[in-house]
Order: sequence, then structure tokens, then C-alpha cells
Amino acid sequence: MRERIRWGILGTASIVPALINGIRQSGNGVVTAVASRDGNRAKEFAAQHGIANAFASYGDLITSGSVDAIYNPLPNSLHAEWTIHCLQAGVPVLCEKPFTATLQEAREVLAVSQETGVPVTEAFMYRYHPLYDKLTELLLQGAIGNIVMMHSAFTFFLQNRAESPASAELAGGSLMDVGCYCVNLARLLTDSEPEGAMAFERRTSVDDSLVGALLFPERVLAQVECSIEAYERGRAEIVGSQGSILLERPWFPGEARGEIILRRDQREERIETPGGNGYHLEAEDFADAVLQGRPPRWTAVDAVANMAAIEALLESARTGTSAVVESL
Repeated sequence: MRERIRWGILGTASIVPALINGIRQSGNGVVTAVASRDGNRAKEFAAQHGIANAFASYGDLITSGSVDAIYNPLPNSLHAEWTIHCLQAGVPVLCEKPFTATLQEAREVLAVSQETGVPVTEAFMYRYHPLYDKLTELLLQGAIGNIVMMHSAFTFFLQNRAESPASAELAGGSLMDVGCYCVNLARLLTDSEPEGAMAFERRTSVDDSLVGALLFPERVLAQVECSIEAYERGRAEIVGSQGSILLERPWFPGEARGEIILRRDQREERIETPGGNGYHLEAEDFADAVLQGRPPRWTAVDAVANMAAIEALLESARTGTSAVVESL
């Protein structure tokens, strides 16, 4: 039985070095190949990052037999196409968020995964951090009573409008690029799926900024705030009937330590959690799943549900009316 999986990477996106570093921190994976449509770019990237094999096409890497899993950080518009190619070739996929460009594409990827029995998961690295295990424990213990509402924000100023987050053709936009984290967090913490959505946006070719709300069972409300044209911010607050929890760094909680701010009974308590590198933890979990033949911690079903909520928010912003979140 193989002790480490061999990772292949499709493309040389700016996020790739973070994942490479995460894999190298793990004991169960090694990056052995990278592909680019530009063969020289693939060779340069491989040499720069100490990767043994470089391919001039994604298809050649996938069918090379030299990798056991693929990381897909291609532009959003290419996620479904190349993830499906991998699954049909029998190669498991860790697909960068958002899972696909549309809900229909997400369902197609899920169907292929189920037909082939080859796993795929969406790369929301934040949720692997130990902080979220502790946060889930606190919520289950009733630390803030019943959840009433929550708010999360992920904003940044995109310097170069030629990049994919500002491209409608590549399925960019603030909700797809960073707001998807906020949607995922709301679903994670409520452990349920939203029923309705309402959103407003500032739009050019894409939603440059979007503020939305999701309605969950038990009338729990979740506000989502995202932007690619605003000052960089990341924050989340969960408000309950008896207290609130504040996360000052929800998306990158910290490698040395994490911190949860619990407020109740007119007092504030700062709860320290172990630290961790989210990229390392997600890569290690996925590699373990491949090695052990078990499902990853979050399956494609979860990714499809996230896309359903995203699509409802986009529909509401487009139409100016509330939207129903499609069920699976």
C-alpha cells in the first residue's frame, strides 16, 4: 500500500504555492507534477518549486499515470470540465472553490463522482482549522443559546481588473471569489441548508460587491458581505439568544494559534485554540481519504449545496426579488 499520494496540479495559479507548501508539511503527500497550456511555463514553475514532472497539457498530466490525485485551481469556468476529466480517468480531485461556475455544472460533477466512485471535494481550507472544531463544540454545548443570526464578511481590493475575479467570462465576481466562504460558513455553523435568499449588488461586468441574506430553518438569518473593490476585511459573528461569538480572522485563523471571542453575561472571554495551516490540513485529509479508500471529510454533495445557495443569491441580486434555494 502506498504511504504517500502523488499530487498533480493543473495550472500555475497564484494560490498554488500555498497548497504546495501545505502538502510539503504533510506526511502523506508529495507534489510530483504540474501542467500548463504553456509548456515553458510549466517547466519554469516546476523548476522553481522543485517539482519533478512538467506537462504541456492538462490532459497529458491526468492520463500520465504519474499522479494519484489532482489539485484543480483553474479559473472557475474550467473547474467542472477538468474535474470531470479527472474523475473519468479515475483520479480523485481537490477542486479549488467555488466548485463550479453554475449549480447545473456542480450537479454534473457530483453525478460523475457517484458513477465512477472517484472522490472530489471543494477546497475550503479554512474549515479544517482546529478553531472550527472548538467553535462547533461551543455551539453544540449551547454557549450562546440558540443561534438567531450571523454575519460574515470577506472583502479585498483587486488591483488588476484583468485578473479572473473581475472576469464574467471566467465566472468571476465577489460572491464566487470570496463570498462563497461566507455562504459556506453559514451552512457549516447552522449544519443545515438555506431555504431562501435575498441580495443586492454593485455591478460592472461582475458583482464587484454584494450584500445578501440567507434564511435557514428555525428562521436563522445569515448575512453575507463580499467585495473585490473594497478595503480588505475578514470577520464573522454568530449571535445567539444568550450571547455572541466573534471571529476576527475566520478565513485564516492562524498557524500558531486561533482565538474565539465569547461574549455573554456582560463579559468577554477569549478562548485560545491550537493553530494550523488550512492548506496543510485540507491536503492531508484528502490524501488520507485517498489512501484509506474513505470519503473525504466534505463530499461533493456539500459542494453542490453551496453552489445552490450562491446561485440563489446571484438570482436575487439580478432580479431584485427574493429567491428560493434549490434543494438537492
